[in-house]
Amino acid sequence: MKKVLITGSGGVIGGVLKKGLPHEITDFDLPDGDVRNFDQMLNAARGHDVLVHLAWNTKSENWLSDSFDAGNVEGTLNVYEAAHQAGVKRVIVASSVHADDFVGHHIAGPMAPYALPTPDSLYGASKCMAEAVGRYYASAKGMEVVCIRFGGVNRENVPPTTPPSERQVWFSHEDCASLVDACIQSSDVPENYAIVYGMSNNKDLIHDLSNPFGWTPR
Repeated sequence: MKKVLITGSGGVIGGVLKKGLPHEITDFDLPDGDVRNFDQMLNAARGHDVLVHLAWNTKSENWLSDSFDAGNVEGTLNVYEAAHQAGVKRVIVASSVHADDFVGHHIAGPMAPYALPTPDSLYGASKCMAEAVGRYYASAKGMEVVCIRFGGVNRENVPPTTPPSERQVWFSHEDCASLVDACIQSSDVPENYAIVYGMSNNKDLIHDLSNPFGWTPR
């Protein structure tokens, strides 16, 4: 069992992980915990084995909003640096399938996590930045970083019927928890860095779900 700090623990994915992970979970979310406050973030990170970063203001910045919220970038930078200073070995960061435009995908073969991404929005571009900063901390600071490009996790845990693109990237609660748990429990992260697509084995799947953690969706 690991000691795991989850930022944004009050959100949908945070709730799924708190229910589904077999670890000691520490909540960190507004109004008591703000990733934009570095001192709060550093104090919270101390003593944890893994930090899972989910916190993101999706009201001000999402794939449909066509807007950028600098606070999301600031918070992500704080998370990486706080984990580094606090000695947290592994950071798992919520990226998104919107980091690479998958709607109307026409390229032969599945979408690969390490191909050069083309974000579909400013939100997707921010997620690409979160991945890039993680690669820096993995290379320069020796941290283990896993970026999960989450598909669609909904409260109802039911696959959407429309539009087809949302059905392709649906992510069940069980698969979501099992992927994050696999990332937590793995003995190592190869070369300290990994990008993984997170979604269930849906009809008309277009993403490559291969990963170094032995995870397969149910």
